[in-house]
Amino acid sequence: MPQDKKEFALSDFTPYEIGKDEEYMSDAQLAHFETILRNWKQELMEEVDRTKEHMQTELNNYADPNDRASQEEEFNLELRTRDRERKLIKKIEKTIDLIGKGDYGYCSACGVEIGIRRLEARPTADLCIDCKTLAEIKERQLGV
Repeated sequence: MPQDKKEFALSDFTPYEIGKDEEYMSDAQLAHFETILRNWKQELMEEVDRTKEHMQTELNNYADPNDRASQEEEFNLELRTRDRERKLIKKIEKTIDLIGKGDYGYCSACGVEIGIRRLEARPTADLCIDCKTLAEIKERQLGV
């Protein structure tokens, strides 16, 4: 892995200061979250590029089977990570679309406000904390 790898950019934002009498999901709030999401997506895309470059430059045909196996395992781990990030990029794009449609920030199950702080913690959240808790309980019970 490259040594210059940056930490998760989602923590590199200034928390939104809610103005007195400011409506939930005002234009300023939507712009705040769109910036967070676009920066996060950009960082993930850069990580994909770094992985591709790393795999191309580090590809060796080791004579020792143990060295080959170690390299293959490292590459497999990187590819699994990139696959999860690819899915996350799609979710980020879907969330940016929700901002454009004016549907961002509201629970997709019950319609209540998700909340600024929860969205700053997980900008792609589409469930309020109560619905998310219920979904997790059902998931554990059903093993889904």
